[in-house]
Amino acid sequence: MSITSPSPGQLLREAVAAGAIQVPGAPIALMGRLIEEMGFSAMYLSGAAFSAGVVGMPDIGLFTLTELTQHLQHLTSQVMTPVIVDADTGFGDTANVERTVVELERAGAAAIQLEDQELPKRCGHLSGKSLVSTENMCAKVRAAAAARHDDSTVIIARTDARGVESFDAAVDRTKKYVAAGADWIFPEALATKEEFAAFAKAIDVPLIANMTEFGKSPLLTFAELAEIGYKAVLYPVTLLRVAMKAAETALTIIAEDGTQRELLDLMQTRQELYDLLDYNSYEQRDQAYFQ
Repeated sequence: MSITSPSPGQLLREAVAAGAIQVPGAPIALMGRLIEEMGFSAMYLSGAAFSAGVVGMPDIGLFTLTELTQHLQHLTSQVMTPVIVDADTGFGDTANVERTVVELERAGAAAIQLEDQELPKRCGHLSGKSLVSTENMCAKVRAAAAARHDDSTVIIARTDARGVESFDAAVDRTKKYVAAGADWIFPEALATKEEFAAFAKAIDVPLIANMTEFGKSPLLTFAELAEIGYKAVLYPVTLLRVAMKAAETALTIIAEDGTQRELLDLMQTRQELYDLLDYNSYEQRDQAYFQ
């Protein structure tokens, strides 16, 4: 009798059923390994972090589904922890959304997030956004739910309506997205703790809170958000921002001092990197092939 392992979606749903979870962003596979080693229950592939950190472009819908899928494959091939993937607007209309879900699910996504912005999209915490109609977004949600091969794959609907229309409009849209088949809801750019609490009271499916830095939302603690009913708390670009600031500092010191000696205590050592990569297992297999 064969034993079937839980799918990524099942693992994610089980984690959330057990309680609220923290979800750091993993812009690269090496950071994904570290997140897993540190014991987090899920990780997030942010469109903003991927666009900036991997493609080197602003988060305005410039990368392709093929690029995102390939990067997701690099990440999921190195971790067992469920990955939530930011698929932006789904790369087009309903037919594009269908293909987006098929490709990302095949690449190992536990959850696929779609948003209700029009192209060209903007970062959720910037002004100047525009939204598709509620009917159009509901059609995308229905297409996403129908296209998944595994019913446990989580379909997440993000609404940017709070920053474009109103809080009440965001709640109204969200209720329709849930009726269309969204499993979880991601209300973007809520402005106060009270709004987070009111949204949680209005919507009876798992909710995601985005604790991105330098945005429109207050940086609430995990305990605060869990207490008012949020099931997943995202830190989508935190690791990229910290790493880039550290890199800037390191480059300044190298340029001024002509050496990196001052930085050694701040570095991941060679051995720590090898341990994270499980380097020894590659050497052991290589040696075994020559016996």
